[in-house]
Order: sequence, then C-alpha cells, then structure tokens
Amino acid sequence: MENILTNLTQFLFEETSVAERAWLEFQAQSNALELMTAFVAAPRFISKKNVAYDSQVRENLISHLPGFQVDGWNLVRLSRVWLLLHLESEPKKQFIKNIETLFDTAELNELVALYSALPLLPYPWEWLARATDAVRSNMGFVFDAISLKNPYPELYFPEPSWNQLVLKTIFNGKPIHWIYGLERRKNKELSISILDFISERFAAGRKVPAQVWRLVGSFVEETTYPKLVQLIASKEKEEREAAALVCFESKNPQFRSLLSKYPELELSIQNGDLDWSKLESISE
Repeated sequence: MENILTNLTQFLFEETSVAERAWLEFQAQSNALELMTAFVAAPRFISKKNVAYDSQVRENLISHLPGFQVDGWNLVRLSRVWLLLHLESEPKKQFIKNIETLFDTAELNELVALYSALPLLPYPWEWLARATDAVRSNMGFVFDAISLKNPYPELYFPEPSWNQLVLKTIFNGKPIHWIYGLERRKNKELSISILDFISERFAAGRKVPAQVWRLVGSFVEETTYPKLVQLIASKEKEEREAAALVCFESKNPQFRSLLSKYPELELSIQNGDLDWSKLESISE
C-alpha cells in the first residue's frame, strides 16, 4: 500500500494547484469519517480537469498492476481514489463497513471512483459481489469503470462473470482491447458464445468488429470455416487481417491451408508486422 500511495501521490500532486494540494494533504491526516466526507466533497475543492498519464513514456503508475490506468480520468476521480487509500485498513470489519457505506450512498461519479479503486483496496475479494454487479449495471460510466483499463476483473472474476463482462463490452460496442487480461483469460465457453454472436450477425447480413475474432482463434471449429473463407476474401483490410490471424492461431490444418492461399498475409504475421494490436481501433 505504501508504494501505491507514493506513486499515486507523486502524480496527483503534479496535477494539482497549491490550494488543491494543501486541501488533500490536510484531509490525509483526518479520521475515517472526515475522509469519507472529503471523498464526497472533493468536487468543491478539486478541479474537474482531465489528467493524462502516458504509461509508455513514464512506465506503469502502479508497477505491480500494469492494467491500472488513469489516463483520461478527471482530477476529482483521481483524488477520490487517493483519499480512499488513506482509510485505515484495520480493523478489517470497520474498513469494509466504511467502504460499503460509501457504495450505499454514492452518486454516479462517486461510484465510478469506488469501482476504479477496487484493485488498490485492501481485502480485494470482499468487493467481488460489488464488482460483478457493476457489470450488470445499466449505467455506462459504472460499467466502464470496472470493465475497461481496470485489472480487478482479470485478477478476481470467476470465468462466468469474466465472460459476461467481455460479451457485454462487445454488445455495447466498446473497445475490447481496453479489457485488461483479455488474452490471458480467453476460454472455450467464451469462444462458443462469441461464435454464436458472429453467426447471428452474419445471418442478419451485419458486420462483426474485427477485434472480436481475436477471442476465438485458439478455439475455432470447422463449422466456422465458411465464414473465414468469406472474411479473408473481404474487400475490407481489417476483416482480411482478422481472418488471417484466426487461421494462423488455429491448429487445424484446414485453416492453415486457407491462410497459405494468401502468402502476403501469412508472411506479414510470421514477420511480426501483423498482430491483433494492429486492429485496435479506439472509438469512444
């Protein structure tokens, strides 16, 4: 926790004015009730400007949690997460009660900060029910806070909850590459659901985002072959590349044979010039 606070404090104080920093430093010395009050009152003392943290230039903000990203947050959200880290974690029962109280009384922006803080809080398993509930939320900002650029689901979600998160991200048209741990937690059940989704879209004459295919490559079945034949012959570059990557990842000789008919794509993958990161289109 100390290392987390050190890194977060350094960045936060780079972004704040003298008056904002003074207010935050004063609150950090407060008792639990005062800290919780400060969490709610933060917009009265902290600006709502957006912050920018380039992890590629400055390395990860939290070294052991590379999926934790604050780029694009506003300063209030960052300050609220920082304030939560000053709550005494012992006794455990009281700490959990304090966080639960904040959840129970939170408005939208406070909920976003709370879900954003989950991977940093003590007793991470205690927040699992809250986190999986957030995936089912109809509040888009709450869903984004737990699902995108947040390492908590990858670390703690059971497979059914993880799959629900990924599928909802796809259905909502969100960029799935913002889900931390996407490659590590690919699984057979998820691929079956995604292939069903793809079949429905194909039957309706609708397109599938190229990125969706990245989750089925290792599990693709022979029944998908006709779709890949159609996809790899597409006029759209992204669809051709997605099909090629699926064929390359498959261990089925039929799919590898299909890829061999497109030597430029095959060579591009073998040389490392084409991978899934090249198909990451960011749309908000």
